[in-house]
Amino acid sequence: MLIGVIKDSTPNENRLALTPQSAQRLTKKGAQLLVESNLGAELYFSDAAYVKSGAKISTRAEILSTADILIHVRKPSLEEVNALKPGCIHISFLDPFNEKNLIDLLAQKNISAVSLEMIPRTTLAQKMDALSSQASLAGYTAVLLAAERIKKILPMMTTPAGTIPPARVFIIGAGVAGLQAIATAKRLGARVDAFDTRPVVKEQVQSLGAKFVEIDLGETGQTKDGYAKALTPEQLVKQREGMARICAASDIVITTAQLFGRKAPVIITQAMIAGMKPGSVLVDLAVESGGNIEGSQPGKEININGVTIIGPVNLPGKAAIDASEMLASNFVNFVEHFWSKELNTFTLKLDDEILKGCLITHQGKIVHESLKPKV
Repeated sequence: MLIGVIKDSTPNENRLALTPQSAQRLTKKGAQLLVESNLGAELYFSDAAYVKSGAKISTRAEILSTADILIHVRKPSLEEVNALKPGCIHISFLDPFNEKNLIDLLAQKNISAVSLEMIPRTTLAQKMDALSSQASLAGYTAVLLAAERIKKILPMMTTPAGTIPPARVFIIGAGVAGLQAIATAKRLGARVDAFDTRPVVKEQVQSLGAKFVEIDLGETGQTKDGYAKALTPEQLVKQREGMARICAASDIVITTAQLFGRKAPVIITQAMIAGMKPGSVLVDLAVESGGNIEGSQPGKEININGVTIIGPVNLPGKAAIDASEMLASNFVNFVEHFWSKELNTFTLKLDDEILKGCLITHQGKIVHESLKPKV
């Protein structure tokens, strides 16, 4: 079984799908590894380190044309898909609900495509959950990014010149990214408020030392996978009204609300931004899926009447070494789960619940129930 790893061609993507340490876990199982030359050079992982782990260094063209399994961070380009050998297993983030042409081509080329986003959120699959591992880093780096921009300190500080009050941070969304943002802001000494449409997370928010903001929205909840359910237009209006006062008093607002497979909801409007004090900073973690903040743009910082709106792209990449180690572990855990000891190879177990959740195309067809063409 030949496993190939290539550099990502997506702009601003500096994370790796495999590190030398994780590579060793695969070669010890008997897998043959082909790694693109200089794969980890930007993160100080040398080709020699990969060779020491049992991998072989090769060219991009050879890896694409010969790999039985190709692991990749972001979705492949159409050119890369066309270069893959038929029957190859491709594992990466795929964004399948928004990439119809890509998914169609993967099926046409007889590629078995696994989407990391679709791995079920179950106890068994937890060690493969790349979305959560990367969201945790995004929450952490979002706080550091905002702290650098506000021109204030976060903790309370008593000095001979008087006492400096703590900065106020408002986190919207208490999923993995939001909870890590809360924890980071608290460690830096800020006063933290947090809101989520799911009342079930109140205890988690409070356990991290933040105040849980309660807004009566009527019936809300979460999906079977733990994601927040979409709000009705009426509920969104109520939510914005309840948040406006807290935003106005906050120095930093970080939004993390995303709806899986759908455009992110607009939570912070221009009217709410107008009510915030100059020098405040907003960070939109959902900017790549449509954005929670009206007017935010991917990869840009916008100033509106003294309020800075940041639309960061690839926040986990700000801590690319740790992000790569975590991603590589997620990839290897997935491969190990489907590694047959008897055959000493990777096998797609089509009846496995994890694979049912994340296998998008197989044997020339789109096989995922949520993406199958409607008859």
